[in-house]
Amino acid sequence: MSGLFPKSTNGDYAGRPVAAWFLTLVSLGTIVPGGIHVFLPDGGAGVIAGIDLSQNGRTIIAVFAWAGATQLVWGLFMLAVSLGYRSLVPLVLGLVLIERMLIAANTWLLKSSGTGHHPPEAYVTLVALPVILTMLILSLSKRPVTG
Repeated sequence: MSGLFPKSTNGDYAGRPVAAWFLTLVSLGTIVPGGIHVFLPDGGAGVIAGIDLSQNGRTIIAVFAWAGATQLVWGLFMLAVSLGYRSLVPLVLGLVLIERMLIAANTWLLKSSGTGHHPPEAYVTLVALPVILTMLILSLSKRPVTG
């Protein structure tokens, strides 16, 4: 397993610890919905997101399952980084910020459903964006040296 999981880089991480712990929280907030999308019969599309599945329901559910699979893998990677490979925390938080910005842009501006309905994730993303940016800045900030 040492080839799959190389030696930890936590000692090389110079950013604020709160940013790494925040990434742990984000990873769990990605793994759980990913599991819902993969394992719930409707992928959460109807019972959580409130999407009408009477037309193209099988396609919608299949897309949710596909997205859930990528969420699970991305979430597991974030968890590994936050716990064992912290030198990658700034990079991953930067990628999370880009991901969330794209989600917000698509949800609210570019590809809105036109119905006025937004799933819970749409609102969480808006609140999360400034927090993610703050944590990215903290991950890039050097820890104060204590004597």
